[in-house]
Amino acid sequence: MIPRWQSFGTRLLLVFVAVVAAAQFATWFIVSRANRVQARTRIEEELGRAERILGRIISERNTLLRSSAAAAARDYALKPLLISDDAPTLASALRGIQRTSGADVVTVLNLQGAVLGSTTALSPTGDFYRLLVGRADANESDQPTASGYGYLDNALNSFVIAPVRAPDIVAWLALGFRIDQDLVNQLKQQTGVDLTFFDASGRVIASTLDAAHNQAFATATRGLTANLGVSEIPIGDDTALISLHRIPAGRGNSTLILLHYSLEEKLAPSREAERWLLAVALGSLGLAAIASREFARRLTKPILGLVQHTRRIAEGNYAARLDSRRQDELGLLAASFDSMSAGLAERDRVRDLLDKNVSPEIAARLLRDGATLGGEEREVTVLFADLRGFTALSEQLPPRELIDLLNRHLDRMSAEVEREGGVIDKFIGDSIMALFGAPLAQADAAERAIAAARGMERALASLNLELAGENRGPLALGIGINTARVVAGNIGSHRRLNYSVVGDGVNIAARLQTETRRPEHRTNIIVSAATANALSAATRASLRPLHRVAIKGRSETVEILAADAPAA
Repeated sequence: MIPRWQSFGTRLLLVFVAVVAAAQFATWFIVSRANRVQARTRIEEELGRAERILGRIISERNTLLRSSAAAAARDYALKPLLISDDAPTLASALRGIQRTSGADVVTVLNLQGAVLGSTTALSPTGDFYRLLVGRADANESDQPTASGYGYLDNALNSFVIAPVRAPDIVAWLALGFRIDQDLVNQLKQQTGVDLTFFDASGRVIASTLDAAHNQAFATATRGLTANLGVSEIPIGDDTALISLHRIPAGRGNSTLILLHYSLEEKLAPSREAERWLLAVALGSLGLAAIASREFARRLTKPILGLVQHTRRIAEGNYAARLDSRRQDELGLLAASFDSMSAGLAERDRVRDLLDKNVSPEIAARLLRDGATLGGEEREVTVLFADLRGFTALSEQLPPRELIDLLNRHLDRMSAEVEREGGVIDKFIGDSIMALFGAPLAQADAAERAIAAARGMERALASLNLELAGENRGPLALGIGINTARVVAGNIGSHRRLNYSVVGDGVNIAARLQTETRRPEHRTNIIVSAATANALSAATRASLRPLHRVAIKGRSETVEILAADAPAA
């Protein structure tokens, strides 16, 4: 008695439940992972877009300031003020430039970068003006300009400078706008991406987040390398994707720009779908358990009946039958069991014979009349066909091309043998040994052998035409045919048999094939007088007598004839 936990029904139930569970939870996992990957991809795209928009905003403002600075520098009213001591008038002129340009600060510098006048009393940190003037001096264009970031009283500004000429450069005009909360709010409104500016000490300059979040970001990003693409960092219970950029802001000073987006915020819409998918998976698992249990019960009942039936068959009761009215696969299985019972005895009788013979003709004969095949003497016509010059050909062609060519040749030659009712005894390298009149007797075996040989000659001519089209040389064939009484039967061991023929007549056929290589014969097909005597008068008349030849291993000579193909 099989324990219940080892029964087929229990295992089937477990398999059903496991498959459904694996499919449902794999689907949930794949969807969840795909949602996360897609969310990350979208965030990376939005961070990149925000970077481009931020750069465009600052570039547009700098371009506007650069145009305003260039226009103001060309104002003739400004140039006399640069060499006068009228500081109030100069300050008033700079405030006018500030109003017309929209700049937050306007400063005029001497050639060394020292302040000559400004709309603010604040000076940038890090000797910023001198660095900006040096950068502009290095610009070799006709209208040298420069831009950069600098701090005024801990406030980050973007500056551009333009030269004041009279006609040579006599001073520099610097215009700047403040990087403040309005700028980050504008970017957040356009892109949905949060933005924070930190100074070199980690102090927040402007941000779209509150102080707590900024502190968490400052801690999480400490030690991270800037300008290396998008990174993923944990922030409390959330995960953020960030893009970190560091820009210089004067000598020994810098600004850190942090673009960040909440991964959980981006995943929020898909999380609801994942929860529904998980609920469906759990429901499907429960239904699968109920359905598979009932299915297993209905399936195992007829299987147990089949088990009982096999036990009766094992006891030798081949007359037992299953009374099954099912119309499904189990019903077919029951009918097959009944057929098996009837065929077991027959199977036992022929099994050993069929295991030892591979010839279709022999197998058909065994199944038809059950005759025991052994060695028997009978008259057969043996055909040997050999491909001439194969050794030289094998030296000229690569192995793969050689095998392909040999297979094409053997395929054509075998088809001609089989067309005339012959049986391929074996392939011997590039040679073919074929039998006519065995294993099945044929009254016209010799006629068939001659017809097959001539068909092989025609098939070779056709193959040579194809080879000529492939720029290959022609093939040549030699065929020897002999009719004799030989011993035909199964040759081999008790485990592996092969049907073949043996005897002196087989050796003669092989030797006649070698005679075709002699040029004085002028033929590709040579037959023995024994084969000629077995032919009809019309076929025998088409043969061309040659002479008698000595056969290696025989004391008597053999009369041979050429079986040239008849003229068309």
